[in-house]
Amino acid sequence: MSLLTILRYPDPRLNKVAKPVTTVDDRLRRLIDDMFETMYKSRGIGLAATQVDVHERLIVIDASEDKSDQLVLINPVIIAHSEERVVSDEGCLSVPTIYDKVERYATVAVRALNRDGATYEFEAEGLLAICVQHEMDHLMGKVFVEYLSPLKRNRIRSKMIKRLREDEDEA
Repeated sequence: MSLLTILRYPDPRLNKVAKPVTTVDDRLRRLIDDMFETMYKSRGIGLAATQVDVHERLIVIDASEDKSDQLVLINPVIIAHSEERVVSDEGCLSVPTIYDKVERYATVAVRALNRDGATYEFEAEGLLAICVQHEMDHLMGKVFVEYLSPLKRNRIRSKMIKRLREDEDEA
């Protein structure tokens, strides 16, 4: 396994729409393992392939406290959602140290393929539901800051560009 580089907002590659996975094979399973390793090392609970510059419909999630509940979502689709919506603070590995409130469906039902290519469905609520929706946005080329006001978005963009320049100067 190896650590992957996570793209940082406002990298334009984060806005690419992911293509469906056509074959679940050893290459994809290696990518899944590398994504989990990268996510855990970065202290995240979800990671979309788009964030590591692989533009395929693949998400890994583990919202458990003890890193024991790995979910692999290949070609995920939300097949139902609640009427109820919730607002909660969200963060993102592609926008480190930035958190803000985003409105999402309170519960979602999802259909996806697992790491072996078998179809499965599950219902998610709470943190898992929020995480699924957040990561699925990445597959559509959308970063959570795009839900914020233009003023907030521009401030975050400026802050991230400044941080990138500082990181480059240190290197």
